[in-house]
Amino acid sequence: MVAGPRRAGVAASAEEPAVGGDVLAPAVDPAPGTVGAPRRLAGRVLRSGNACAGGAIVALAAGAALLAPLVSPQDPLVITGERLRSPSWGHLLGTDGLGRDVLSRILHGGRLSLGAAALATALVMSIGVLVGTVAGHFGGKVDAVIMRVVDLLLALPGLVVAFAIAGLFEPSVLAVLVGLVSVWWVGFARIVRGLVLSVRRQPYVEASSALGAGNARLIRRHILPNIAPAVVVLVTQRMGRLILAVAGLSFLGLGAQPPTPEWGSMLNESRPYFPSYPHLMLAPGMAVSFVVLGLNLLGDGLRDVLDPRLRATGSW
Repeated sequence: MVAGPRRAGVAASAEEPAVGGDVLAPAVDPAPGTVGAPRRLAGRVLRSGNACAGGAIVALAAGAALLAPLVSPQDPLVITGERLRSPSWGHLLGTDGLGRDVLSRILHGGRLSLGAAALATALVMSIGVLVGTVAGHFGGKVDAVIMRVVDLLLALPGLVVAFAIAGLFEPSVLAVLVGLVSVWWVGFARIVRGLVLSVRRQPYVEASSALGAGNARLIRRHILPNIAPAVVVLVTQRMGRLILAVAGLSFLGLGAQPPTPEWGSMLNESRPYFPSYPHLMLAPGMAVSFVVLGLNLLGDGLRDVLDPRLRATGSW
């Protein structure tokens, strides 16, 4: 088996457009084993301010959501007689129009909002990697057919199509997931295809193929490991946008329904009170912004760490 070069870069082809405002996946080293020892990679991550800050924010948000039953001051569904209270020691973020503790609802709502976005991201990644890898590796008619379908779907306004698909079902988080996954995988697949095409042309992959390696072995041993760092960066970027999309569709009434706490539905419930009690909308809005900021910082930091062009300039 011919080993791949140590510093060869892999980048999405220039013809691959950004989809839905996403930036293209960054260039990365050709294989996880050549990025460096785990200790060196961890050291580069720890030296990245963006990666550390973003990772801390995401870890804090995920921890608060997971431990919500233990750390929330009250039951998020309990209706008290203290309606529309301003923030105080008894209710750090106040109470909503029914007297429910806002902080407790945000903590429990994070479980649903972050969980739905994480599941949607996992499904989008799985479908996109599968379709993009098949199209980029096999090429020819297979690539042509898949890419024509992708181009057709990309020509449609993604959020509008997701809204229409979700509207076919009873309003629920599941309906939102179906709508988003149905349209978001196409941009992921197109970017992955560009990465696979770049790896497929590398000399060590062609040499392995010439030595008799089958398609399954080439994909498993060369292509997937080589595109994995770029996919990780892309996942962090996409998950932030999916959190916004989940909250947006729930705000429009297609997602979680009252009294279930969810950040988007909390924004919708707070609209009538915004002029007099702005904190009711600011609290869930800041929660969404906080997590998306953390994911964007984490994605930028990982991109900088894994991009060999930056290390070649001495940044790492």
